[in-house]
Amino acid sequence: MAKERFEKPTGTQDVLPGAVEKWLVVESKARDLCRRFNYREIRTPMFEHTGLFERGVGETTDIVEGEMYTFKDKGDRDLALRPEGTAGVVRAYVQNKLYGEPDVSKLYYIGPMFRYERPQAGRYRQFHQFGIEAFGAVDPAIDAEVVSMGYQFYKDLGLKDVKVELNSVGNAPSRAAYREKLLNFLRPMRDTLCSDCQRRMERNPLRVLDCKVDQDKFGGAPSILDSLDEECTTHFEQVKAHLDVMGVEYIINPRLVRGLDYYTHTAFEYKAAGIGSIDTVGGGGRYNGLVEEIGGPDQPGIGFGIGLERILLILENQGVELEAAKPLDVYFVALGEAADKEITKQLFKLRSLGYAAERDYLGRKMKAQMKSADRMNARYTAILGEDELNSGVIALKSMATGEQQTVKLEDLAASLD
Repeated sequence: MAKERFEKPTGTQDVLPGAVEKWLVVESKARDLCRRFNYREIRTPMFEHTGLFERGVGETTDIVEGEMYTFKDKGDRDLALRPEGTAGVVRAYVQNKLYGEPDVSKLYYIGPMFRYERPQAGRYRQFHQFGIEAFGAVDPAIDAEVVSMGYQFYKDLGLKDVKVELNSVGNAPSRAAYREKLLNFLRPMRDTLCSDCQRRMERNPLRVLDCKVDQDKFGGAPSILDSLDEECTTHFEQVKAHLDVMGVEYIINPRLVRGLDYYTHTAFEYKAAGIGSIDTVGGGGRYNGLVEEIGGPDQPGIGFGIGLERILLILENQGVELEAAKPLDVYFVALGEAADKEITKQLFKLRSLGYAAERDYLGRKMKAQMKSADRMNARYTAILGEDELNSGVIALKSMATGEQQTVKLEDLAASLD
């Protein structure tokens, strides 16, 4: 009877050795960026109560309407794998009363998200995001800081030709005024729009502008910027002024509304060519009512989410080489049973001191062991035979130059520096 062969689920990927190192570079860049901007890491559950996303993300979004992985647990509770990071961070902010801190709460996260989407280049059903959230400040300077952080992240990685698109989606009164103007524009073309647009028109017409199918029909749509009240206009102008003094270039896109319902005021996206029709590599915005919607006090917030798979794919397509992982410090070659035991001792000692060290476990001859050291990009090979062992020394060979020296066993660690 043939054994069943298992494969990874559709829309997921195995990140294998060799690729993992690139992920680690990207993640370390993200963490270093957050250190410089004074953001602290937060880790939230990968599943939450389904209602959190229905209230936080919005019932009319694609995510809630058809992309969430939902299930009932053994207690008959409705749960969902997190489709995005913000709602869970806001829940944690409220539940743990972080709003009681005297300063702005500046948080970041890195981790997997889950959406049932049609897989394509740069889009998976399990994907990973780096995101930040800042709570407690309405100052336009924090908006500009958040936008600039994503911009700097791409620069730190060496990504080329990244563009920032910027818009304001205003406050509730501004959006109400704009909603009527937009509906007057959309209703005459209703029958020519896709089914999703027709369904969204009455429930959330701003989402129609986010449609990828009918984008060519919205060229004459009214601009939300013309419906902003004085408060929203002033806020948006100050955000732009802060970005100007930072030297962060941006493009105003009045049709940029983002795909989630919680945004207010500033909305933005990062664009970069390199993965077919998908050019958005991240984005975010301000969400002043979300904390209160999820049961907390009336606290403003702003953040972004950046997809790591898309970044890695574009970096590869642009030919950007990430920093190589640190090489192995030393590879031990043992010749004889007594030398083998001594190498076990020396290997553990060096690892305890912080060196990356390896040895042969397959009983191969010296030539094969040297080839293994070369494949592992070892800086040195340390060769120990019976004669060396009896003299208390070991042969240390530089793999870069081929030079070989004899050092005392007790001096081996110092010789690697």
